[in-house]
Amino acid sequence: MNAEMFSYVDSVLDKWKNNGSSLISILLDVQSKYNYLPKEALTELSERLHIPLIDIYSVATFYKSFTLKPRGKHLITVCQGTACHVRGTPDVLNEIGKQLNIKVGETTTDNNFTLETVRCLGTCAIGPVVTINGKYYGQMNTKKVHSLLEKYENNSRAR
Repeated sequence: MNAEMFSYVDSVLDKWKNNGSSLISILLDVQSKYNYLPKEALTELSERLHIPLIDIYSVATFYKSFTLKPRGKHLITVCQGTACHVRGTPDVLNEIGKQLNIKVGETTTDNNFTLETVRCLGTCAIGPVVTINGKYYGQMNTKKVHSLLEKYENNSRAR
């Protein structure tokens, strides 16, 4: 583990007072920094918290909000709920994948975007809905995809 990661893990453990019962919060903090849970960080947490690594992996793989795979700088989430689906989600999802040259679950080669889907975002009235880094974009269609992605490719205010 590099010095920067060690230092960050150390600060997170200090924040949570090295309390293993705060494991989910600790993992959330680590993931917020790296956009995923690096193996080196999990190993360090295991040693420092005296929690078997398998138990940490069990938590990290149980909750959908955690990922063990590196994600891109921008996380795109496409709602696949019924309301969004009937309003055009499949076409929007295909267009995003085509423009970024990735499939669901993949990250672009420049590590700028990761594409994921969810069953429902609970915003049926404005579907189809796409989120990027948690920001909601409703009434999405294939014609809007290019300009939306361009905002994030250029690191503009949309971030």
